[in-house]
Amino acid sequence: MTDAGELIAGRYRLSMRIGQGSMGVVWRARDERLDRVVAVKQLDYDAAIGPAAGEQASQRALREARLTARLRHPHAITVHDVVEAPGGPYLVMEYLPSRSLAEILLDRETLPAEEVARLGAPIASALAAAHAEGVVHRDVTPANVLLGESGVAKIADFGISRATGEGTVTGGGFIAGTPAYLAPEVAGGHEAGFPADVFSLGATLYRALEGAPPFGNDDNAITLLLRVAKEETVPPRHSGPLAEVLTRMLQRDPEARPSMAEVQELFEAVDGGRPLPPPRPRPRAGTRLLRVRRPRRRLVLAGVAGAVLLALGVLIGTVLVPGGTTTVAAPVSSAPPAPTSSSPAPTTPADLGCAARYEVTNSWPGGYQVQVTVRNDRAADLSGWSVRWQLPAGHRISGLWNGSFTVDGSTVTVENAAWNAKLRAEATTTFGLIALTQNGSDDARPALTCRTL
Repeated sequence: MTDAGELIAGRYRLSMRIGQGSMGVVWRARDERLDRVVAVKQLDYDAAIGPAAGEQASQRALREARLTARLRHPHAITVHDVVEAPGGPYLVMEYLPSRSLAEILLDRETLPAEEVARLGAPIASALAAAHAEGVVHRDVTPANVLLGESGVAKIADFGISRATGEGTVTGGGFIAGTPAYLAPEVAGGHEAGFPADVFSLGATLYRALEGAPPFGNDDNAITLLLRVAKEETVPPRHSGPLAEVLTRMLQRDPEARPSMAEVQELFEAVDGGRPLPPPRPRPRAGTRLLRVRRPRRRLVLAGVAGAVLLALGVLIGTVLVPGGTTTVAAPVSSAPPAPTSSSPAPTTPADLGCAARYEVTNSWPGGYQVQVTVRNDRAADLSGWSVRWQLPAGHRISGLWNGSFTVDGSTVTVENAAWNAKLRAEATTTFGLIALTQNGSDDARPALTCRTL
């Protein structure tokens, strides 16, 4: 058990506990090297998930934190450092004397519309910056919106929620955590993409305005999760431009929601008393087409996830919604990899219908980040795509966003997410991934094959 006064990693002196939750303990501490106050989150996991799952969650947390440490934004809590030490791992973050929106709502129940609008713009700007870096928050809730003593608003815990198993789809195929702020597609078993963050921010601000989340409250987490997955939101009692913005954000169809950058513009318009820009037209058929194309795989995955759920029981309120899940991670076999090319990926032949470009956007000892751009080369719209390549020797994928992936031997196959399945002629979309290496090299540039579905 870590105690006050302990020195972590020869640098961070713990002084007092300032928070505790299912993800562990948060300490106020002093960085003795730079002589500054920091917050240190000691990651811990519910004993019910077992030591193996806890270790896996710990490693995911470290990978996610290393990715999100690149984000620097005035309305996002900064991750300064990630350290592994006895009693850890530990995340070292910016210290902000603050109260969470959840704490404030316990006292006030609701906030005036003008306060909600002023709060929405800076949080949306931070999330938009994260999305531009390929980072999905996955757990936007009132507990993760912090209001500082000076009035500044900041979003906390970028990307950590998935790793710690709070409010997200886990690798085992079940959903853990409080479901009140989940997007319907996540409650239904899909991966959390950028549109899921838009919905969750909308649900968080709806709670501040209306006094309850958009699907209401229920002590039975399973019942509430089923409601999120299958039913419609409760229409807001308030009217006016703010209610319209929240309604746009809370659309059940992920493709019908605005992007986070558009959400920022909408809140700035409300706060400035300007007319709202009209919704931008978006394709709406991708999700329905995806469900028709892949029923058998969904049923198999749903059965596996259900078996895991029955074996482990309910963790903090868990459920698998019948109708499918998605592959978030897959084991990499020890089969030898096929030869790869170190040159940039060539353009996919035109008869395959799409092309994919592979770019390493960040690297560190033992790992790297990749962005893959998929382009529709056809004159007509496409309604689904997949990208395949060979993993270099000693490499493995530890996480992927904006799609689902499987690994068969050394062959990686990525398929579109529900919300980015449909591409107009010459349009593009992207997905990203984190890969770990045994040799510390990110030099390989595999040849990609993109096919339409």
